[in-house]
Amino acid sequence: MTLLIAVFAAVICTAVWYMSEKARIMKVGLMCWMFWGASLMWLVDAVTEYTELRAAYFTPEPVDMLNDAFLGLSVVALALVVWMVYVLIKDPMGTVRHVLSSGKKSAKEAEQA
Repeated sequence: MTLLIAVFAAVICTAVWYMSEKARIMKVGLMCWMFWGASLMWLVDAVTEYTELRAAYFTPEPVDMLNDAFLGLSVVALALVVWMVYVLIKDPMGTVRHVLSSGKKSAKEAEQA
């Protein structure tokens, strides 16, 4: 389930990155790398687990599937948080810089008044 969630996130993210110029400006490619890396990691995990369990790999318990789904969704959420922090730090469109500079001007104006 984690592999499936990571692959869906990677495909969606890559499609958005490819179709939108603004997505490329907003560094969505970083999320693509994170999701494709997670997909590759869980593919290797699935292959090694299959070599150990054989046919039992394809009949997981519902509790294990639920745990894997929560793990997959947690990884997607963490990747989104990492991307948001990166975008806030890099500020590719200058939004944070503009807000902070307009806030400083209003404080100076308040002192002068």
